[in-house]
Amino acid sequence: MKSKDLYPGIFSRHAEAYQQRLDQVMLRGEARGRMRVLELVDARAGMRVLDLACGPGTLSAALATAVAPGGEVVGVDLAPGMIRRARARGLANARFRVMDIERLAFPDASFDAATCGHGLQFVPHLDQALREARRVLGAGRRFAASIPVGSPGQGVQDLLDSVIDRLLPPAPRAIDQDDTRKTLSDPDSLAEAARRAGFATARVEVVEEKVVWQSADQLVTMLASWWDCAARLEGVGEPTRRSFIAEAAEVLRRDHPGAIETASRNLVLLAIA
Repeated sequence: MKSKDLYPGIFSRHAEAYQQRLDQVMLRGEARGRMRVLELVDARAGMRVLDLACGPGTLSAALATAVAPGGEVVGVDLAPGMIRRARARGLANARFRVMDIERLAFPDASFDAATCGHGLQFVPHLDQALREARRVLGAGRRFAASIPVGSPGQGVQDLLDSVIDRLLPPAPRAIDQDDTRKTLSDPDSLAEAARRAGFATARVEVVEEKVVWQSADQLVTMLASWWDCAARLEGVGEPTRRSFIAEAAEVLRRDHPGAIETASRNLVLLAIA
């Protein structure tokens, strides 16, 4: 299955739970990769900012506050369900459109800055997405993006995987993403891809982040909305779904009876047009 046939549907169907999880970690200051994007792009009053793969508009909302008064945020995403959630925020100075970030329907140099929070890993043609981001930015303008690249410690994930792999079918795989994933796995390769796309300068930081979950039950409930687990759950009946959630929570509670801390690593790109 191709990326653009797989991801928009999954993210649309689970947009509400995704928004709940992302809004919570942003509010608590735990989504350090995405927060670093906001710091680097340095949005200010009066600017026009493009939020690529905007999802439910979590970054867009922060950007809308930063560019007021007089500024505007435009958020685009290929998942209609995510765009509906973003529009439901009712942000006065933001608008949202269903759009492919590899084919942006905007004129050249029409934005003062652009962001992408955890979205580039889903595009099949990273070079094209980066070229489009460069095209719509004025000279000297900033593009900042975060990309998740795994966890430094795998204890919690190993426990979850032991249940996921036993009870659920394999996750669907996009057949057109190998080149994108290879580039995004290495900071130097990502920076070079941005320069090839026309950015004058590009650098990549490694940003570690930690998220604290109240309990095993909360973590497993949120896990069920992450795209890969959500896709696997869609392939089973309700009894299997209930069994998975109950068993995964029980397995975690044995080693983590209280709050659970998970760690992850992000690459954060800053590219200047």
